Amino acid sequence: MTRIGIIVGSTRPNRRGAAIGRWVHQVATRRSDADFDLIDLDDIGLPLLDEPLPPAVGAEPEHEHTRRWARTVDTYDGFVLVSPEYNHSVPAALKNALDFLFAEWNNKAVGMVTYGSAGGVRAGEHLRQIVGELKMADVRAQVTLQFGADFDEHWQFRPREFQAQMLHGMLDELVAWSEALANVRAVRQSA
Repeated sequence: MTRIGIIVGSTRPNRRGAAIGRWVHQVATRRSDADFDLIDLDDIGLPLLDEPLPPAVGAEPEHEHTRRWARTVDTYDGFVLVSPEYNHSVPAALKNALDFLFAEWNNKAVGMVTYGSAGGVRAGEHLRQIVGELKMADVRAQVTLQFGADFDEHWQFRPREFQAQMLHGMLDELVAWSEALANVRAVRQSA
């Protein structure tokens, strides 16, 4: 069965990402086409990137937290990145988590659920550049959640009805690409 990790990319106190991640997971687990797990970067606890060599050179990680993160990422076929938009970009915790690894991300699909005053679209655009460099295939569909529309006056997450439909559309693409890229990874591993 295809395995998809839903990564909550913000670690700041009072973040909205945890509620959004739970919503994505709840909607996703009603599907039967993949197994979905919630991965909260706040629980992972990565320090700022502290490996002496860039992961793209293929060096063995020096630190146990990096090896543990690599084992986690390696078990998935694709990912949903749940990201707020901070200053027209992505949170440092998410960028840091992506930067820790290279090969473990390669030839895996990724979808995005972004949020912010403009729906997090600029964070999504930056994520597309980052994941492209990690040799990931980003799906076209993206769920964008807006402050003022998808959050109530107390900043509680209240997705609109159509957002679940948008999420299913993105997950349809993500699962299909994840399955297709499994073949690419198998060919590369056997070469």
